[in-house]
Amino acid sequence: MKLIVGLGNPGIKYKNNRHNIGFMVLDNILKINKWSTKFQGLYYETTINNEKVIFLKPQTFMNNSGECVVKFVQYFKIKIDDILVVQDDIDIIFKNIKLKNNSSSGGHNGIKSIISSLNSDEFTRLKIGIKNDNINNVINFVLGDFSKEENKYLEENYYFYKNIIYSFINYGLKYTKDHLNNLR
Repeated sequence: MKLIVGLGNPGIKYKNNRHNIGFMVLDNILKINKWSTKFQGLYYETTINNEKVIFLKPQTFMNNSGECVVKFVQYFKIKIDDILVVQDDIDIIFKNIKLKNNSSSGGHNGIKSIISSLNSDEFTRLKIGIKNDNINNVINFVLGDFSKEENKYLEENYYFYKNIIYSFINYGLKYTKDHLNNLR
């Protein structure tokens, strides 16, 4: 079983914020209107190539994402290395991504919360770069909306994020990292 977590903040106010890229990716690759609720999270359960997969959008607000994630991990008995978290990363230039596991939070409060709740940093992260030249105040920047040009780029590249996620589900982290450039 795999758990794919998209990080963000609940509510229309945050819908297009840079910090909500995890929610945006899940919404755009799944294109579903009906999410189920459990443990303060919106989730969609499906089967992909005979494997159960849960897509999750924690509704605890970013800084408490781990509270929701750990409940899903415990309830469904999900192994740490079967978790992929889609997150924004202010240290990575917009249009760039990194696929990492076994690393620190890098100052990301949602990731800090998940690491603390799981008592592990060994889960995989799809880090989507949001950095640009207009960062004056970090909080205002991450809670600011993507520009029109940035949204256009995201719309054109959601398929790439989907390919990464489905490769992780079907083949695991090592294969996905080794074939990352071929997934574009």
